[in-house]
Amino acid sequence: MGKAATRNWSFERSSVRYHGFRTMRLENRIALVTGAGTGIGRAIAEMFGREGATVVVNYSRSHEAAAEVARGIGGQSIAVAADVSKEDAVLAMLDSIGKQFGRLDILVNNAGWSTRVPHERLDLLTDEIWDRTMNTNLRGAFYCVRAALPLLKQQPGANIVNIASIAGLAGVGSSMAYAASKAGLISMTKSLARALAPQVRVNAIAPGLVRTGFAGWEDAACEAASKLAPLQRIASVDEVAAATLFLAAEGTAMTGETLSVDCGYYSLGSVAGVRTLNAT
Repeated sequence: MGKAATRNWSFERSSVRYHGFRTMRLENRIALVTGAGTGIGRAIAEMFGREGATVVVNYSRSHEAAAEVARGIGGQSIAVAADVSKEDAVLAMLDSIGKQFGRLDILVNNAGWSTRVPHERLDLLTDEIWDRTMNTNLRGAFYCVRAALPLLKQQPGANIVNIASIAGLAGVGSSMAYAASKAGLISMTKSLARALAPQVRVNAIAPGLVRTGFAGWEDAACEAASKLAPLQRIASVDEVAAATLFLAAEGTAMTGETLSVDCGYYSLGSVAGVRTLNAT
């Protein structure tokens, strides 16, 4: 085993400047992040890279963006195309990871798809929308887990992080199909955690609305969500990435858990609702 890599750090406290070294938490680890060309997946891939990981940056359509992420991380990090809803594509991707790196330590199931359909408009929730949502968000995650297991089981400390959503906990979000797919992912996280223990830990992150443009959410929706959350803002992609990093690198006693990253909205309720209750 080589010496763990370190990076210089410094900070100021009470006008005194401290200098030292920080050990990178994912040094010598291989991580696969699906849907990592843009948005939350990109933030996770880049944060993992800054922590020393070699990152396989998966994408389906965002070739240039994914290639840019891999180049920015540097080292042996690569961009790999695969539509996670297609099992053959997933198997080919994991086969290439095995041949190139011989190992996989972390799988982050982030790839997702949705389109906005008002929940009360069941007539607009077509079979095509339902199937594409489920195939990408739930079936795709399962395909990746099943294909990655032979590599993951060989590595001490291997773990999986599924990027779910508050939609799966609260039954809200861009569409009823999206909420159902994320609820399924949260449930599957628990089932996988039981099935794969003690060799592989499995946890999930449930972000609230994040400013990425996903599913066509506009700035006005983000501003409205900010006013409802107890912290009076929405989480950033970097905060979601930091929670993912925690589960992957430091939450070694955690499995089957889902962490909400939504500035308190799901756990505490909307500010408007609380103020109304307090006034009565």
